[in-house]
Amino acid sequence: MSTSETRPPALLTTSGLVFLGVLGAAVVLVPALNLLTAPDSALHVPTYVVSLLGKYLTYALLALSVDLIWGYVGILSLGHGAFFALGGYAMGMYLMRQIGPRGVYGDPVLPDFMVFLNWKELPWFWYGFDLFPFAALMVLLAPGILALVFGWFAFRSRVTGVYLSIITQAMTFALLLAFFRNDMGFGGNNGLTDFKDILGFNIQADGTRVVLFVLSAVALGLGYVLCRFLVRSHFGKVLVAIRDAETRVRFTGYRAENYKLVAFVVSAMLAGIAGALYVPQVGIINPSEFSPANSIEIIVWVAVGGRGTLVGAALGAVLVNYAKTYFTSGLLAPYWLFMLGGLFVAVTLFLPKGIVGTFYDWRARRRASDDIPGAEPAAAPKPAE
Repeated sequence: MSTSETRPPALLTTSGLVFLGVLGAAVVLVPALNLLTAPDSALHVPTYVVSLLGKYLTYALLALSVDLIWGYVGILSLGHGAFFALGGYAMGMYLMRQIGPRGVYGDPVLPDFMVFLNWKELPWFWYGFDLFPFAALMVLLAPGILALVFGWFAFRSRVTGVYLSIITQAMTFALLLAFFRNDMGFGGNNGLTDFKDILGFNIQADGTRVVLFVLSAVALGLGYVLCRFLVRSHFGKVLVAIRDAETRVRFTGYRAENYKLVAFVVSAMLAGIAGALYVPQVGIINPSEFSPANSIEIIVWVAVGGRGTLVGAALGAVLVNYAKTYFTSGLLAPYWLFMLGGLFVAVTLFLPKGIVGTFYDWRARRRASDDIPGAEPAAAPKPAE
């Protein structure tokens, strides 16, 4: 066996380098065009656009987390919006504690919604959220612990396929109902909003918005590198084997449930980080983020971009959400969900590998044709049954 056959794949492929290069260019250009150009300049990027782009990047990170488990492990989670929302609520609780006496009711400790509901003291689970390090830790632990407990029981019970998808959807729907309750202490159906500052900086200031955009881009880049590191390692090869033939993997002595659990927890934590970066940029977090429809929409992003490509998941999230922004602001707004459903059906029928996956397939076939002139390109191997 030659060295090239045993060498692990490169950490960053050409598409990965291009992806990180585009992110790097955005980190430099967007802040410069926002802060260093005159508002009436044709090159000026308004602050609301900076926040909008930052929101797209958090969605891209969320899509990346789903692609890690769906594209490489075969776990179709229809409840990943729950992990995103939990990370968002952890950040929202920190931002609410920073308001202090500047709230409508002027209470230095209790958020406005608690004063309105006649709460007398701060609930125990709000303690510590006045400290950013604690809140940042909860951004990881809240979705991570939920994923650990849920995954432990689901994977140990060998729940797979559509049944696993259904119970992940049931999980996020249960959380939706719970967070809608006022007595839960999370703001009820109104959620958490009216944020003032973060780490002492005005959350509405142009400079703060730019920093949040940059942090979102950096988090997306690091998330991509982490996912790429995992899928190219021996751990990642086992994940792909589990996706293609879990029973055979078990027969070889691997504890498939442990590998699936680790990937699921890592994916949930990435989703939590995305949620934490999302909240200060949109200015609100409420139970609607737990909606099962949101989790299904994430699947559409990944399918459009290309499942099992990582880069495609991020691209699909940006493209679909840009289309959503464009079409929901005009006469076509009432028909957006029909358009989204049609897009998913069209991709499934005509681009089953997504945009990036189809491009990869075309490139592989072209290289095969170049290597053997006149020969038909070999068919891609089918997953083991």
